[in-house]
Amino acid sequence: MTIEEMKERKRALGFSNKQLADLSGVPLGTVQKIFGNVTKAPRRETILALEAVLKAGWGRPEHKEKGVSYAFADDLGSDEDARLREVAYKYRPELPEGADEKRQGQFTLKDYYELPDDARAELIDGVLYNMTSPGLAHQTVALQIAYQFLLCMDAFEEEGCEVYISPVDVQLDMDDKTMVEPDVVVLCDMDKAIKRCIYGAPDFVLEVLSPTTRRRDLLIKLNKYWNAGCKEYWIVDPELMTVTVYDFAGDETAVHYTFDDKVPVRLSEGKCSIDFPSIRERLARQNLDKE
Repeated sequence: MTIEEMKERKRALGFSNKQLADLSGVPLGTVQKIFGNVTKAPRRETILALEAVLKAGWGRPEHKEKGVSYAFADDLGSDEDARLREVAYKYRPELPEGADEKRQGQFTLKDYYELPDDARAELIDGVLYNMTSPGLAHQTVALQIAYQFLLCMDAFEEEGCEVYISPVDVQLDMDDKTMVEPDVVVLCDMDKAIKRCIYGAPDFVLEVLSPTTRRRDLLIKLNKYWNAGCKEYWIVDPELMTVTVYDFAGDETAVHYTFDDKVPVRLSEGKCSIDFPSIRERLARQNLDKE
């Protein structure tokens, strides 16, 4: 998005500068300078964080995360879009069972490996995030995407690339403060594949959104993957049936698709594409809307 497009989107959503700063993690002063025409060329990381909120930061009342409140767009003075949006909040991740809230920001891999066997969690910059079991739609989408990757891996220029599907540990920063678990990973540098995890940044990462991971995938992990050196990041939303592609290795910041599209994989120079219409049809056959 250009800065003018972000301004228009911000007006349509009714965000104040403070709300946008709270949701994106960008300092308020920086937000004020960007939207006040003081800063003409913001850092790419800043643009990505703001864009993630403005383009994909939607929520629905039935998907409330801990610490998140929702309101109708109409109630907030916006008549351009009838969807719902998140209002400003202080985000507090739900801790895995047995973790001490007082230590958030200080946890290490030692704590991560000492969690109970049945606890699923991610460690990001010393903060532990609980991971609930994914729903059937989430599992269907991730598995079908990984399957399609397997069918076209020979299209990748680098030989020996491998596809991994969650659960797979990724020690993204190669330190003891971060261990993430992406839904689908493509790794071409097999020196990073060690017995217990992927040690370093994968080439390609894909996250399938769920109600409890939405903000983490859209904002926190977006910036983590970019800073760590991942080349390509996809965010797939089964609820809205959208796909957002971040080409970190190229010039594009984000390209948006729907489940009506065949989405090209940048790493393969477009030789490999994921057929989302077939995934949409598979979801429809399952009739997952029923309780």
